[in-house]
Amino acid sequence: MQPSGEIQMNRQGATARGSGFDVATNGGTACLTALSDGCAASSAISVVDATRCAASSGTERVVWPLRVMFLQTDMRIGGAEVLTANVIRRLDRRRFAPELCCLKERGALGEALAREIPVHHGLLRNKFDLRVWPRLTGLLRARQIDAVITVGAGDKMFWGRLAASRVRVPVILSALHSTGWPDGVGRLNRLLTPITDAFIAVAPSHGRYLVEREGLPRDKVTFIPNGVDTERFAPTADIAEARRELGIGAADPVVGIVAALRPEKNHALFLEMARRLVQQLPATRFLIIGDGPCRDSLEQAARELGLTLHVLFLGSRDDVPRLLAAMDVFALTSHIEANPVSILEAMSVGRPVVATDVGSIHEAVVDGETGFLLRPGDAAGLAERVTRLLCDQSLRRSMGAAARRAVVERWSLDAMVRGYERLIQSVYDRKVVGLSGGNCGTAAGALIMNRG
Repeated sequence: MQPSGEIQMNRQGATARGSGFDVATNGGTACLTALSDGCAASSAISVVDATRCAASSGTERVVWPLRVMFLQTDMRIGGAEVLTANVIRRLDRRRFAPELCCLKERGALGEALAREIPVHHGLLRNKFDLRVWPRLTGLLRARQIDAVITVGAGDKMFWGRLAASRVRVPVILSALHSTGWPDGVGRLNRLLTPITDAFIAVAPSHGRYLVEREGLPRDKVTFIPNGVDTERFAPTADIAEARRELGIGAADPVVGIVAALRPEKNHALFLEMARRLVQQLPATRFLIIGDGPCRDSLEQAARELGLTLHVLFLGSRDDVPRLLAAMDVFALTSHIEANPVSILEAMSVGRPVVATDVGSIHEAVVDGETGFLLRPGDAAGLAERVTRLLCDQSLRRSMGAAARRAVVERWSLDAMVRGYERLIQSVYDRKVVGLSGGNCGTAAGALIMNRG
């Protein structure tokens, strides 16, 4: 099947002419066909495929990879950074060409991604560096970016959206991964709400928080669930080698946490829980995976609590799945969270979770089914629940299996990536080409926050 009209394309612009339509692109990028469940092609998409898919709406569309710029401060290993890297790596390259901009340094994940995609860095020298404005606008213009996605609040959210609007980037999105300090949206960022097409929440309750507490418009808040690579984070019975490398006995109880060493993660509560727990189970070992500004003070606290022989500070690691598998119980003691990916990763490996009931954690951890939830700051309660799991292998295994099933069913990496793809494309189609949808112009649809 051939298109019914003549199609002319180059990177500076594209025009499609045929019987009854005349569609010109904006910014030199042709519109992509939105792939809904009814139109998704299993093979490489061509111009012919796009025309066939759009036939039901009476509009012919041209396929061209949209250039998508993800904007971060840096890509040191952390939950939001890992999620960003996963989205970048999984985007359909036939439809999207991702790039990454780190306002400061690239970080470990940025260095790795630089071997796969264009990665830009060093645009912001310090908090008061106003030269970030011409540097960023120049970059977006030179790279002919079609969509900007800022990740997190702060400088990147402000400068990224402002620069994108200045050079008329068609799609401007902000993905938010936390609640309140230190990642609150803030007054200056709220002022840029009119130029923002959508704010991405990571859970329904997180979306409600953004509306009710941060003051964002309800019709601009969209929910895309965090996703986990359930094949990489999978249960395994082979934990002996990992434990042996860490100097942990095969029968020793092991409790762990994966979180950046920042104040809001409240590792001090984790250490207080550990102090109480070793009084009941002296052989217990504790793994703290992650790095950050609080490391020195936390190591000092561990020494003062007499936990030097019990706690291992492992720093940032690239073998998190095997370390999670080496644990018996996963704990998270934050006093501020949204929907932390580390909990989903632990659940995917088949480990029960004991956590503080903050943010959207209750949407992942079902109290009494996949783990236990405690009020923030309750060191005694955390220690009691962890002890119960360590002493009851049957309960530990049943909760771990239920946790794995929940992640596979609700928080897959593919579902997260498809959510980003649909959102980017639906906004682009609506704003650039004026397509209302039809069978192939799928908008965010089910991803929009439940208003009930």
